[in-house]
Amino acid sequence: MNASAMTPPTTDEPAATRRPFRARGGLAFLGLAGMLTLAACGEGNDATTADPTGGQGAATAASSPDPLASATVRNAEGTEVGTAQFTEADQDAMRVSVEFSGLEPGYYGLHVHGNGVCEAESSAPDDPSETGAFLSAGGHLGGDDARHPDHAGDLPALLVMESGRAAMSFETDRLTAENLRDDNGSALMIHSGPDNYANIPERYAPEGPDEDTRSTGDAGSRLACGVIE
Repeated sequence: MNASAMTPPTTDEPAATRRPFRARGGLAFLGLAGMLTLAACGEGNDATTADPTGGQGAATAASSPDPLASATVRNAEGTEVGTAQFTEADQDAMRVSVEFSGLEPGYYGLHVHGNGVCEAESSAPDDPSETGAFLSAGGHLGGDDARHPDHAGDLPALLVMESGRAAMSFETDRLTAENLRDDNGSALMIHSGPDNYANIPERYAPEGPDEDTRSTGDAGSRLACGVIE
């Protein structure tokens, strides 16, 4: 009998044809796993991009204290030129934040005055015969026991840009909730000129600054006023 006829038939494929199939299956599985990993990484990146601060920005905004007081500042015609906010800061300080617009470029004296009344044409509280713009606000806050620039209400000069805008934020330990809101109240004042802080060189004034300079810093007339409340 023919030997080949006695060999039983088989349905198994030769090993040489099975190995390539298993290799292709492994590569396909690895490719799918890689795609899923990349997709997961992409989702993670999207989450990070959506909040790059890790939530710290929201927490900071939520923890910002509310202002203790604020003021809307208007000129003698009644036009609003800006606002101010007074907020408690660290180490017994007060943060003052101001924003103004519609002003001529340059430096302006900025002070807190000791009477919370802003009347365009008015008399000075201590001298009714003296009249003028916003004289109702009185002198600088803390003026009874101090001389310029050591009043509690003496603030940094305001710099107005070419656009007519000005903004600044600073801290001072001279202002408190108590002196801003005492029985007389208080007002924020923009003057028409820069404040010299009583810094008059001796060659110009051998005897030192005069009383007007020591009271006002020679900052000029009162340009705009806002009651602090």
